[in-house]
Amino acid sequence: MKITVTGTRGIPGIQGGVETHCEELYPRLASLNYEVFLIRRSCYVSSDNKIRSYKGVELVDIFTLRKPSIEALLHTFLSVLKARTMGTDILHIHAIGPALLVPMARALGLKVVFTHHGPDYDRAKWGTVAKFMLRLGEKWGTKYANEVIVISNVIKDILKNKYRRSNTILIYNGFTPPVFNYGTDYIKTLGLEPQKYIFCLGRFVEEKGFDMLIRAFSDLNQNDCRLVIAGDADHETNYSKNLKKTAVQNKVILTGFIKGERLQQLFTNARLFILPSFHEGLPISLLEAMSYRLPVLVSDIPANKQVNLSDKNYFVTGDENSLKKGLYEWLKKDFQKADYDMSAYNWDLIAGKTASVYEKLAGNCKSSDQSILKETE
Repeated sequence: MKITVTGTRGIPGIQGGVETHCEELYPRLASLNYEVFLIRRSCYVSSDNKIRSYKGVELVDIFTLRKPSIEALLHTFLSVLKARTMGTDILHIHAIGPALLVPMARALGLKVVFTHHGPDYDRAKWGTVAKFMLRLGEKWGTKYANEVIVISNVIKDILKNKYRRSNTILIYNGFTPPVFNYGTDYIKTLGLEPQKYIFCLGRFVEEKGFDMLIRAFSDLNQNDCRLVIAGDADHETNYSKNLKKTAVQNKVILTGFIKGERLQQLFTNARLFILPSFHEGLPISLLEAMSYRLPVLVSDIPANKQVNLSDKNYFVTGDENSLKKGLYEWLKKDFQKADYDMSAYNWDLIAGKTASVYEKLAGNCKSSDQSILKETE
């Protein structure tokens, strides 16, 4: 069965939650003997990443303009046309912006799976017109896709209440099995010592709350603990420029976008993981931190609450004093690894459930596949 994937910037090693999701999911589906073609946005493909395949996934690069207001829509439009000419069996569209093209894909005779990764219209960076288009994408994707996958119960409830679609399929995000790296060569280059820094990562956008985190941490006047933020902006904005300036002024360590051994070393040796977001779908960064058995302190948005952490792991979203109090309480404790139930977030399980969606849509759903699907509803 030929599966064509769009709605992502691309893989491998491209920053973003949807990108990490696709990088983990589709090689596993390729190993299950699906013929997977993932369409990348050429403007995110670096010179050392111009490859034709990745772990069994065929990569197709298509042009788009690197502008937030148009890049996803233009790229998905061209991807749908490409999928039609390729004779794909199923087109899998990720995220609500690209989902605007679901009706077009259906009109061209394609079978479509749509994965809703979160209500992106809640992100602070979007203006009125963009928010309208994202809401329309959510509506059309939910209404016209053959099958709709949601990554959290929160999103499942949104689609049921807003659009009366109750047959969405719940398949969580997952985490990559941690590689514990107790080496210190990289963190030493940053001036860090094990268990003497707080760690967070993500894109430099307003809804991540990194500016609030910097203020709260700086107010604590910690002498024996540093704050480290990994990540960067996809598109440089006044917010991202000011964030970097504020970080330097407050002696916060910015690593840029990192992966591999450097990221493993930062996770392994951190004292506490922070996620101060105002908006998330189901944050993979949080799942990764939990897989490293790190203590975590996160905002009490619905997406974070559904992971079912203890009350001590949450602070009131957007409340700088609540965040500061949470930081103080965790930092005065002796460091101790945490234990979490991660069984629901296994990428192999997630790949199997996604394959069941494809088989059902293709009309080849076996009884065992049906039982897996029922477990997710």
